[in-house]
Amino acid sequence: RTTMSVEDPLAALERRLIEEFLALRGFNRGSIARLPASDAALLLGAACEYASLRLAEIESRAHYVDEIHKST
Repeated sequence: RTTMSVEDPLAALERRLIEEFLALRGFNRGSIARLPASDAALLLGAACEYASLRLAEIESRAHYVDEIHKST
């Protein structure tokens, strides 16, 4: 019997956006683990905020495109 993981469809994209944010600043998940806890928390907080804003932008654009297609 195979168990499939049910995941929020946007979770993988959110993780990728966080990784992108970290990479643009010269970090990855492994390297932030070596930072002082307070610095790592600030960096991860900023990465999560970045990902959240980008997801909102992506969802907004998708909704806009959907509305355009419905009106034609």
